[in-house]
Formats: sequence, structure tokens, C-alpha cells
Amino acid sequence: QAPAWCEMEYYELVTLEPDTKRDFSRRSPREKIIVVDGHCEISFGGAVLTGEYGTNVDLKSSDDFFSVATRDVSTTIVWMCGDWESETSSGIFTDSHGDPRDTMGDPVDYPKNTSFDRHYHDCDEYWVIIEGSGVVVSEGTHYEVEPGACLATGMGFHHDIAISNDPEFKGEW
Repeated sequence: QAPAWCEMEYYELVTLEPDTKRDFSRRSPREKIIVVDGHCEISFGGAVLTGEYGTNVDLKSSDDFFSVATRDVSTTIVWMCGDWESETSSGIFTDSHGDPRDTMGDPVDYPKNTSFDRHYHDCDEYWVIIEGSGVVVSEGTHYEVEPGACLATGMGFHHDIAISNDPEFKGEW
């Protein structure tokens, strides 16, 4: 359940097998694709872009659909849809078990086994969990997360990866 302030209306973690193509119907005024594994071709608005790990595409065309095609490897993308006011930044983060004393973030009063830093921003932030499971903290609430989960944190609120249950915890923002 998304908070009332949330500008993201829909998201999906999509894995496509090798040599497949999927057509997507646009859902919102603003949409974004982030390639988090593999490589693909992204077609929209008459353009074809090559996507690989870290590729971030803001879909600006007025077309009603776009497509993603893979070749020789499976590919995973995050598809985000909403009505945010301006272009958004995004990227991929990883965190592994680490000594929480190594963090440069704000102090915590909860159990922690990662070196991820507790911090806040002057904008809203959305994390989509790609790999691993654990406990994340946002706005003072602890959430158990696994691949496919999304954490929405409002502007000015602290957030953190407190517990990683896996050797590698990976997400996208």
C-alpha cells in the first residue's frame, strides 16, 4: 500500500528469458526503466536503445507502448510508473554484511549488521529490492523485504538497510 504522498503509481521487477520480447502498455504520464541484470534492446517512440546493467531510461514519448527484447541472456529490469514532476535520478546499490561501526551515517538504536549508512534526502526515494532479503528501516518503521518489494521514503525521513540476511543485498533507487 503506497503512502498518500507517493508519486509512484506502479512498479514491476521484470525478468525476461533469453531470446524473448515483451510489449508493455504505458500506465502513467512518467515512466522509467532501469536495467539491473543482462542486456536488451528497449524500443519506444521510434527509437531503439541498447540496455545493459545500469541503463536508466526515462520514457518521454507519447506512444502508448514500449518493448524490451533480449538476445542471448536473461535480463531483469525495473519498470516504474507515476506522475512525478521532474526527471528522477536512479541507480543500483549493493550492501553486504559489514561492521556497522564502519558506517558514516547517522547513529542508530536498533540491531544492524550492514555498513549501509542511515541517511535522508531532500526528495522522496523509492527502493526496489532486486536480490537478497533483510530488514530496512524507513520513517522509524522496520520492514522485512525480499526481491520485488518496494520501500517508499518521504523527503526528509531517515532510511537504512539494518539487516542483510544474504551475502549480497541489492536494490535500485
